[in-house]
Order: sequence, then structure tokens, then C-alpha cells
Amino acid sequence: GKKSKNPALWWVDGAGEEVRWSFEELGVLSRKVANVLSDACNLQRGDRVILILPRIPEWWLVNVACMRTGTVLIPGTQQLTAKDILHRLQKSKAKCIITDDSVAPAVDSVGAECQSLKFKLLVSEGHREGWLNFKDLLKNAPSDHQCVTTKSQDPMAIYFTSGTTGSPKMAEHSHSSYGIGLTVSGRYWLDLTSSDIFWNTSDTGWAKAAWSSIFSSWIQGACVFVHKMPQFDPSVVFESLSRFPITVFCSPPTAYRMFVQHKLSSYTFKSLRRCVSAGEPINPEVMQEWKVQTGMDIYEGYGQTETVLICGNFKGMKIKPGSMGKPSPGYDVKIIDENSNILPPGKEGDIAIRVKPMRSPFLFTCYADDPEKTEATIRGDFYVTGDRGIMDEEGYFWFVGRADDVINSAGYRIGPFEVESALVEHPAVVESAVVSSPDPIRGEVVKAFVVLTSDYASHDPEKVMKELQDHVKKVTAPYKYPRKMEFVQQLPKTISGKIRRNELRQKEWRK
Repeated sequence: GKKSKNPALWWVDGAGEEVRWSFEELGVLSRKVANVLSDACNLQRGDRVILILPRIPEWWLVNVACMRTGTVLIPGTQQLTAKDILHRLQKSKAKCIITDDSVAPAVDSVGAECQSLKFKLLVSEGHREGWLNFKDLLKNAPSDHQCVTTKSQDPMAIYFTSGTTGSPKMAEHSHSSYGIGLTVSGRYWLDLTSSDIFWNTSDTGWAKAAWSSIFSSWIQGACVFVHKMPQFDPSVVFESLSRFPITVFCSPPTAYRMFVQHKLSSYTFKSLRRCVSAGEPINPEVMQEWKVQTGMDIYEGYGQTETVLICGNFKGMKIKPGSMGKPSPGYDVKIIDENSNILPPGKEGDIAIRVKPMRSPFLFTCYADDPEKTEATIRGDFYVTGDRGIMDEEGYFWFVGRADDVINSAGYRIGPFEVESALVEHPAVVESAVVSSPDPIRGEVVKAFVVLTSDYASHDPEKVMKELQDHVKKVTAPYKYPRKMEFVQQLPKTISGKIRRNELRQKEWRK
């Protein structure tokens, strides 16, 4: 058919450097990297490779090369500490690690404790003792490579979960779960075609980078746009959306909350036609403010490291602000109780995916090397996500909170997200996290940790607290208002930007 003029990958560094690869060039270069893995590193099908690189073109080459060689890719973020890297190397028993100059010293500091680590590849112009130079090997590698034959359920990648409720687990995905399962995301949620240029701001260590910056986009033949952006900067995002012909844009709710604090009227996003969000729920107020300033809706999607898209606001669907949309094709999603009974519309329960009599091929295969944790995700005929939700009469799903986050106060069950959304409506609030706090009479009460805008930071805290409490009483049912409040400079977050409510909750209950 007719080929798009767009490249497969369009990378910019913000200082004038650009890389544009066609799909053909991507093929040639990824075959060369596949030869580096199988020849220079002697890696075999099923061997595990940890990849810790920033947003540079080599990250994409290694992803494709691992699929070619049947090696199992384990991405990680540059923000990992030496302790994190040690945990991942020991737990995964990875034979190879690929990283750059900034992370190599941390790897060397723990390498002696990792018996399975045989090869260290450095993506750098320079050289380092004990490391193979990736760029030298790539230059000299042949460009023809015979793909290893893999089966649909063979392991393709392992993603360490974000660790919002405990230490990260190794979620293993097969060649079909992401390789085929993300077709739905690309076609119906992101609404991509081969003429689109798609920018997803995700960190390369997060599963969302695979979702959107590899599979969903390239399955559709769309161009993946990448800005190196070492530190997240809203002004760089606005300038890039104005300067480059980006048509579809994806960023997490945390970023959109930052975006709407700026005056966007001075920017024109000429090519942009669709905005999406995932990673955690997005507040309806942020969606409304974004629409007021840009004229565009935000299409929310919901999924986990263990899944592909579970629910989404798909192409052509009516958006209900605050809802995560309807179930994704390929998943039979229900709200169930503790006995695996399906609950009727309007009843809160556990968000679950039916896995019996047949498990969806788009679900993770297991927690690698941990059959007990894998088994613990199954209740009756369902995979239980660990999230609480409600389905309405029209089949839209609404997120209540992580099962651990729901607050039980004097017999009332209160989801933190609704209270947080009410708070963020107030002009004093940048963002907030709501958790349970012990109370001698009610058992537990709602406590809000609040980051204030600069305009309110100097106000009398007691008055601001009273104003916010009254505001929440008006916006939601009065019993949900935060009886306790603490003003903080920032909220604890996972590496991927999700709020760690469990950390705040544990602090409260330790007092």
C-alpha cells in the first residue's frame, strides 16, 4: 500500500540534534543490535537483559533487538539507586545489563554481588573498564540477522511493578500480551493511523513506554516522537507541541495537573487533535480546565503493569469526566465482591477480569519466579486488580481507589480519589493525597496531605484548612470531608509519578 512520509522514530534533544529513522532503517539497525546481543554477548533465547537508558534512540533499538533474539527485556528507569539495581539484578538473575555513563558506577558498586551478570554494555562515546562499548560493537555488527522463532506465550519482557503498595514484583509479559494486546490501545484509544505523529512523555523505565512508544504506535504504523527532556519541564512540552506537527499526545495526570497551572493561551498547538492520559485517575476539574484552555478533551485510560488497557474512553465514545470509560475488547471486566459474585451497577467492589474458563492472552503470564504471588491474584473465575470501582447503568467504570486505600470511617466507605478531586477544584490546591488516619471514636477518619499554590502558601493555615473543609462538604457528601489536614511541599511518589498513599498512611498509623 501507500507508505506514510512519516519516519518510524523522530527523536530530538532540544538543542538542535535530531534523529529520524524510517521503518526500514529501524529494521537494519535493530538487526545489528540483535547480532551484538547474540554474538558479542552470547545471549540465548530466554536470557534476561536489564536496560536502563534515558530517552535516546538506542533504547528503541534494544527493545526491538530483544524481540528478534528471544531474550527477555527488563527496562528500568535512570532514577534507580544502586540498591534498586542490586535488587533487580539479583531477583531477575539477568545475564546482561545495558546502560550509560550516569548509571554504570552504581552497577559497578553492586556487580560483585550479582553472580549471574556476565555482560555489561555501555552506551557511550567513551570506554569503561569491564564494560563492552555498545556503539563500537554496533558499528561493526553485520546487518543481517535470522529472527529466533518464539511462541505466543514465550516470555518477551519483565516489568517491575510501580510499587505503590509494596516492593516491586516482576510482571512477565509474553509476545502476544503486548505484541497483540496493545493493538486495541493504538487503534481505538489513541486513535492512531500511519499519518499520525505520536508523543508519549513516559519515562523509559515504565511499562507505559512500551505500551505507547513501541507497540500501540508501531502496530498502527504511526511515527513515535521523542524529546530527550532529561527533566520534565512543562514549558518544553508546550514549545514542542507548538513547534512540531504532533497529532496525538499522552502524559500522566500529574503532568496535566502541572500544565493547567500555566497560561496556555500564548501557545498554539496547530496539529494536535487528541490528548490521552493514563497511570492514575485524572481529576475531572483538570480535564475541564485543559478543555477550557486548549479546546480539547482528555481521553482517560486505565490499566496496570500486569495488563494492557483494561478500560478506556475510546474513539467516538461520550466522555464522562472522572470515569475511566468502558472495558477494552479482549477483557471481560466486572465488579465483584469478596466471594467472586458479580455486583450490579452502582455497587462498589473489586475491579476484576474474567480468566476462567479462558484466560485472556493479553494478560501478563505470571509474576516471574513467584507462583504464590501469581496465584494470589486469582479469586474464583477472576483476576483481581487490587483496585476498587463502580460500574454505572451505562457500563462506564469509575475508580474508587486501591483496595488498601479505601477509608472506612464510622461505617462509611470513602474512596480517596473523590475527596482529592474535590480538593483540587479549589484554587488553593495544586495536588493532594487522601488517606485514613486513626480516630478513637470513628475508627479512622479522612486526612488530606495538601500541596498549596504559591498564592496560598503564605495564608493562615487554620483559615485555609477551614476553607478547604467547607469546600469539600459542598462538593461531595459532607461525611467525606477531611477532618485532618497537613500542608506539605510535595507528595511521596513512585519513580513513575504515582502518589504513594501507603507511605503516608503508614506514617499516620505509626504515630
